[in-house]
Amino acid sequence: MAAWGDRLAGVRGVLLDISGVLYDSGEGGGVPIAGSVEAVARLKRSRLKVRFCTNESQKSRGELVALLRRLGFDISQEEVTAPAPATCQVLKERGLRPHLLVHDGVRSEFDQIDQSNPNCVVLADAGESFSYQNMNKAFQTLMELENPVLISLGKGRYYKETSGLMLDVGAYMKALEYACGIEAEVVGKPSPKFFKSALQAMGVEAHQAIMIGDDIMGDVGGAQRCGMRALQVRTGKFRPSDEYHPEVKADGYVDNLAEAVDLLLQHADK
Repeated sequence: MAAWGDRLAGVRGVLLDISGVLYDSGEGGGVPIAGSVEAVARLKRSRLKVRFCTNESQKSRGELVALLRRLGFDISQEEVTAPAPATCQVLKERGLRPHLLVHDGVRSEFDQIDQSNPNCVVLADAGESFSYQNMNKAFQTLMELENPVLISLGKGRYYKETSGLMLDVGAYMKALEYACGIEAEVVGKPSPKFFKSALQAMGVEAHQAIMIGDDIMGDVGGAQRCGMRALQVRTGKFRPSDEYHPEVKADGYVDNLAEAVDLLLQHADK
């Protein structure tokens, strides 16, 4: 690999994943990953622009920010690009009325959306609500539509909580795709549109930005396909095999967010 100075030259904006990079969710809300609170604070004191880009879909954006603030992070709702608000925008623009298969914690994001006589299904990380009954109802809703529309808030395979790895929305999305013979529309990482909306909000071009995440496909691969650089942290869902992934190679691998910030402050924006 090229020297860090070459890999990070010209970076003006940093997109941060949240779960697995800032903290691990779990009992009592979760725990910060060692060094991450101070790492975010150091980034924000620097000349670099910072934005948070998450696929979190078990909590509303407000609840997520409140949790992170309780854990000590300097973060506001306006700094977070999240899939639920972006999905609401899509629904309004296209006149879509969703059947929701989502976690109760994120349902409030859809309060202003007409849900009568559904003409699409919106899928998020519903956790325990991914029962046979609820999945079958989503399947039936799609099969009854002449032009079935399935919108998925991200397509992650799994994520990490303090108790271990947890199955994510992507597995259930694939099940409905297979059963219905359709392709889901993804709102969230790795969707290029989602990354571009985060870049626009941050005010930097793709070649000036770097993504820091724990997901080799959703964070790293998705960001690189948009023209960004990307670092993978060895925290959260990271697996040692990620460093030898057959399709995606990060621009660098770091032990944690603190190490990434050390390198960025030393080499970026030069």
